[in-house]
Amino acid sequence: MKIQRALSIAGSAARGGAGIQADLKTFQELDVYGLSAVTAIVARNPQTNQGIFPHSLEAIEAQVHTALEDIGADAIKTGMLFTEEIITHVSQWVQASGVPNIVVDPVMIEKMGSALLKDNAVEAMKTKLLPLATIITPNMPEAAALLGIDALTTVADLKKAAQALHLLGPQYVLVKGGRLEGPAVDVLFDGKQFYLLEAPRFETIHTNGAGCTYSAAITAELAKGKSVPEAVEKAKAFITAAIRHSFGFKKGVGPTYHAAYRKYGETGCIVTIECGELLHS
Repeated sequence: MKIQRALSIAGSAARGGAGIQADLKTFQELDVYGLSAVTAIVARNPQTNQGIFPHSLEAIEAQVHTALEDIGADAIKTGMLFTEEIITHVSQWVQASGVPNIVVDPVMIEKMGSALLKDNAVEAMKTKLLPLATIITPNMPEAAALLGIDALTTVADLKKAAQALHLLGPQYVLVKGGRLEGPAVDVLFDGKQFYLLEAPRFETIHTNGAGCTYSAAITAELAKGKSVPEAVEKAKAFITAAIRHSFGFKKGVGPTYHAAYRKYGETGCIVTIECGELLHS
């Protein structure tokens, strides 16, 4: 029996809906063997109100080495990396791994408000990690922050941001339009053409870990040999179902439901393709 493997290098989220926890649930749902290297623990201490506890480089390296040397990986996803130092070393390990599919989710802010990337780490993200990526998956605020521009508000803004981010070196850029008005439209750009992925929008506050889950689903599908557009389309259906059936717990923003795609089937996603030169005319 052969099963594909995916490694997530990301933070551990004690609430269970995001980070490593979301990634492993998604890998399992999509029939991929999940591996993990925890970069930091995200959990708010009630006495000190501290919420982020980074691991040492030695601890992170040990996890990455163990996962890749003992099991191996068909795809690697990076999530919360937090510091310039961690980004620098993870970039080196990812490049040395030889793994063909690299998904970079440039995690910056969590749904509960904690900053998940230090300000001085943004440049390292842009220059050291993004050029290694098969695909990067920023949401609208993350795309704006990476480019140092004002907030994105329209699909045209997403297209322009995708083109600008592509110049930083990733093979594909997916700018997620979760904060747009109207249907949920994401823009995938490969340097030549745009793929617009449109799905219904469901009015809910319970979207904790949506970005982690979306990028993890892309990672799983790439690990199984799908092309990037195929992987993104499947992942869009997966996360749309997960948001449609999301739920809340005691307080705060609740998680998406990772089993929804398997239990209830997918919600329709419309894909249209446009020439990338349109923005330059």
